[in-house]
Amino acid sequence: IDRVLSPGLRCTVQLDPKSYATSKKGSMKGVVVSPTTPRDQDGIYWGYTTRMASSIKAIFDECPYEGGYDMKVGTSERGDVSIDNPKFRLAKKESLKKSDVDEERFNHLIIVFGGVAGIEESVDADESMPLSGEDSKKMFDVWVNIAPYQGSRTIRTEEAVFITLSRLSPYISKNGMASEAEKASPMKQKAVVKKTDDVEFSDEAVSEESSDDEES
Repeated sequence: IDRVLSPGLRCTVQLDPKSYATSKKGSMKGVVVSPTTPRDQDGIYWGYTTRMASSIKAIFDECPYEGGYDMKVGTSERGDVSIDNPKFRLAKKESLKKSDVDEERFNHLIIVFGGVAGIEESVDADESMPLSGEDSKKMFDVWVNIAPYQGSRTIRTEEAVFITLSRLSPYISKNGMASEAEKASPMKQKAVVKKTDDVEFSDEAVSEESSDDEES
C-alpha cells in the first residue's frame, strides 16, 4: 500500500486493476482509502462503525453529521402509528398532511431502539433530558410500532433490529430512489422508459436454460 500503518489497524484498500497482470504472485498494489469509498462510489455495503453514547441525549447531541439527523425514528410497542397502516410513510409529522416531495427526502436517518422497558425508561434515566419518558415520542419524527402483532410481552433488541430494518427497508429505499430521480434530467428519465415487445410463451418450447438431460 501507499503508506505505513500501525500493525492491527483495520483499513480499506483500493487495489490497482493493473496489479492483477503486473504484480508478482501473492503481491498486490493498492492505496488506502476512506472506509466510505465503496459505498460512496459503488453503492455497496462495506461494514459499519460504532460510537459510544453516554446517554440517550448524547445520541443526538454528538451526531457526527453536520445539521444532525434529519429523520429520527423511535420504535415502541406504544407507537402512535403502526407500520401496517396503509398510510404509513417515513415523513416528518408536519409534512404528513402536505404533498411537497421535498419534505419527504432525508440524508441522515437514525432508528432508536429501547431496552426491555422501551425508550421511555432510557429517557427517564437521563437526568439531562427535559422530557419525561411518557413524552419520548416528541424526540422523534416518527414514533412507530414495528410489530403490532408481536404476540409476546417483549422483543429482544437483537431481534428488533432485524425486524425493524427489514420492515423499514422499502420506505428507506423509496427515499434513495426518489432522490436519484430528482437529480436526473427529464431526458434521462424518459430514456429509462422503454416499450417491451409482446412475447408469447409456450410450454412446448424448450427453455434456453434447460439442460440437455431435460430434453426428450
